[in-house]
Amino acid sequence: MLLVKRLLEEDGDYDERATAFGVAVQAFHGGIAQLLLMGGADASQCAPDELLSLREAVDSGSPALVGALLDHSIRDRYPASELLEMRDLARRWHEAGAEAELRHRTGSQDDLVCTRVQDDEYYTVGELTLGGMTVRDGHGAILTDLEELLGIRASCEELITRALDRVQDHTAWGRVAIRLSHRREQETWTAAETLRADADPSRRLFGAELMRLIELFADSHEEEFCVLAVDALTDWSAEETDNAVLAEVLHGLDSYAGPRAEAALLAHVGHHDAGVRRAVAAGLGTRLESTYLSDEAREALLALMTDPDADVRIAACRKAGEARNGDPALTDAMAALLDHPERRVQLVAVYGLALHDDERCMEGADRLGPPRPGFRDEEMACLDVAWRYQWRRDDN
Repeated sequence: MLLVKRLLEEDGDYDERATAFGVAVQAFHGGIAQLLLMGGADASQCAPDELLSLREAVDSGSPALVGALLDHSIRDRYPASELLEMRDLARRWHEAGAEAELRHRTGSQDDLVCTRVQDDEYYTVGELTLGGMTVRDGHGAILTDLEELLGIRASCEELITRALDRVQDHTAWGRVAIRLSHRREQETWTAAETLRADADPSRRLFGAELMRLIELFADSHEEEFCVLAVDALTDWSAEETDNAVLAEVLHGLDSYAGPRAEAALLAHVGHHDAGVRRAVAAGLGTRLESTYLSDEAREALLALMTDPDADVRIAACRKAGEARNGDPALTDAMAALLDHPERRVQLVAVYGLALHDDERCMEGADRLGPPRPGFRDEEMACLDVAWRYQWRRDDN
C-alpha cells in the first residue's frame, strides 16, 4: 500500500486512477481499491463488466473489496433485492464459518493454510487457502455493513457476538463497535456495562472500546451517554488489571478535559506498560481551543517526553505542543526531541514547537527536509504548521 500512496502523490491523472481502481478490484485488492478511491479515483468511470460482481466480492470475504464496490458513486447499480441476496450470502458464510464453507465448496480435506493479512488501511482479517481457493474471514464485517446499508437492525447481542468472534484489530470487531456506539440508547449502554464486569479480558476490552466511542461520538459533553461513559471509564481506570483493557479505558478519557478524568490519567503516569503510558500521554492536556494546562499535567508531560518508548514521547510532545502557552520548560523539552534518532519523533517536536511560535521549529523542519514519498499526508500535518509559523513571522 505504501507504493500506491507514493504513486498517488506523484500522479495527478484521475482517469488513470479510475483505470487502476478497476484493475485493483479485478485482482481482489480491496485495500488498494479503497486507497485509490480516497485518492480521487472515480469508480463510476468503470463499466459494470470491468469490475467483479458483488457476489464474487462477498464470497471473497474481504470487507475492503465489498466496500470498494459499494462506493457511493456506483452503489445505485445494485438494487435492494441484490443487496438482500448478498446479505444472506454473507450471513451463510459467517454462520457456517469460513473454514467449513471453504471445505464444503472445495471438497478438500487437506490441511488449511491460514495467515493474517491487512485488508484495508486500518484493519486485518484472516486469509484461508484450501484446495486452490483462497478466502478471507471478513464475512461478519460484510454482513454488518450490508445490514447498515439496508437499514436492517441486528440486535445488540448479535452484533457483540459477531465482534467477539474476532480479535480487536479485525474488521468485524471495529465495524460493530462503531455501529453500536452510534446507537444512543439504553440497550447499548447496558451491554457496555455488562461487558465491563465480565471476567474475560477480551470482552472487557470490547466494552471499553464501546464506551470510548460512545464518548467520542457524542454531540456534546453534556449528552446523557457521554456523561455516563466518562463517569464509568473514570471509575473503571482505578480497578482494571489487564494492561490492554486499561489502555483502552484511559484512551476513552483523552477527549474529555475535566478534573476527574485528568486525575484518573495522572494515577497511571508511571505504569510499567508502555501502552498504558501512551494512553496517559495522549489524554493529558487540553483541547486545541484552550491553552490551560494544570501544573500536574505539565509535570507529567515533561516526564513522559523523556520516556524510553518513542510512542509515549510522541503522544506527550503532541499534547505539550497543543497547550500553545509558550511555557519555556515545555518548549525546551520539545526542542530536545529534535535530536531524537527517529524521524517521527522529530516531526512531532517540530509540530509542537510551531504551535508555541518557537522559532526552533524552523531549524528542525529544515533538517527534516520535504515529506518522504509515501508519507506525505502524515508528515505534512507536522511540517505545514512550521511553515505557516515562518510565513507569519516573516510577514511581521
